[in-house]
Amino acid sequence: MPQYLILLYEDEQSWAEASDEKSAEILAEHGAFGERHRDALRGGSALQPQATATTIRGWNTGSPTVTDGPFAETKEALGGFYLIEAADLDEALAIARDVPTPFGGVEVRPVRVFD
Repeated sequence: MPQYLILLYEDEQSWAEASDEKSAEILAEHGAFGERHRDALRGGSALQPQATATTIRGWNTGSPTVTDGPFAETKEALGGFYLIEAADLDEALAIARDVPTPFGGVEVRPVRVFD
């Protein structure tokens, strides 16, 4: 069955400003999402803030450079992901519509299979 990655992009500042109660509510919604879609879920996790990222670039120069920070700084940063199995894109989108992302949105991408 095809796999899809659901990428969660959210405004980190909104998360930082959220009350403990709001954060707990959102995490509970993710728990409920996981229960509703447990048959399709194959993995997933939240990520640390983009300030903790380290980027490596320049393999084609023969001397990759390591720098602190994300690949690109944006208002909505990649904050987590779910790996799911779904019969097709329509089913994957139906599952993705159910992901709680009060401070942003999601991107759905099929996992590429190399033969």
